[in-house]
Amino acid sequence: MPKKYVVRLTEVQREHLERLVRKGKAHARKLLYARILLKADATADKWTDQRIAEALEVSTATVARERRRFCEEGLEVALMPKKPGRPRRRVLDGRAEAHLVALSCSDPPEGRERWSMRLLADRMVELGYVESLSYETVRRTLKKTISSRTSSASG
Repeated sequence: MPKKYVVRLTEVQREHLERLVRKGKAHARKLLYARILLKADATADKWTDQRIAEALEVSTATVARERRRFCEEGLEVALMPKKPGRPRRRVLDGRAEAHLVALSCSDPPEGRERWSMRLLADRMVELGYVESLSYETVRRTLKKTISSRTSSASG
């Protein structure tokens, strides 16, 4: 079955990658991706994805992913050690965080000794500050506010 993404390096690209690998002064993952592309080059020796994966001690999925990244996005993107992530939407803004902290400092519900993370998340939804809220978001938010308050006090 023919490969969907075939790596064909120009002479300039090949020299750049060989120089990068030979010098060895780059991020380890960038060097690994350069080696994968050099081995996957269709104009040079015929290496299979399986053989490349075994030689470089990576999975065949990594080799296939690097082929795809090179073909779709170009050499510079394929060499990036980490793909840029999408920005995460904040669940709690500053006002909602303040309400959460105030709620956690208030008396717990009837029949409870203290607030749990799940109770706080449920109460924030009941009060209409957010549409949905996980207890993990509550934990991270409270940890952030508590550590910032105590860090200056502890010196």
